[in-house]
Amino acid sequence: MARISGQELSEKDRVLYALTKIKGIGMSLSHKIMKDAGISEDKRMRDMSPEDISKITEAVEKYPVEGDLVRRVRGNITRLQQTGSYRGSRHSKNLPSRGQRTRHNARGKRGKRKTIGAFKKDMLNKTQQDQKK
Repeated sequence: MARISGQELSEKDRVLYALTKIKGIGMSLSHKIMKDAGISEDKRMRDMSPEDISKITEAVEKYPVEGDLVRRVRGNITRLQQTGSYRGSRHSKNLPSRGQRTRHNARGKRGKRKTIGAFKKDMLNKTQQDQKK
């Protein structure tokens, strides 16, 4: 198994697809890296020589991937929150920040919640107290 940017890449995969396992590299960037390194897109990882792997490693290091990418995104979100922007406040409240509706949807961002139907007040209070425990 070859190791590029701290990620183990399977030897049976084609290099083009194996590169997409690295966080921050999609298909288009993978095509670009292969072209820059001058390696055929049909090659598999097991057929790669150490020189080819070093070429790909050099090409990948030009882009923010893995930890650098995560730190950059986290830094951008922190900057938005510290400046007090609307987008930053939406990130702080764990809500969608790009204008999506939240009344009925946004379950991916807001998390799984139980739906509360028609309750009488005393039953609603009981269920809320049970959830707090």
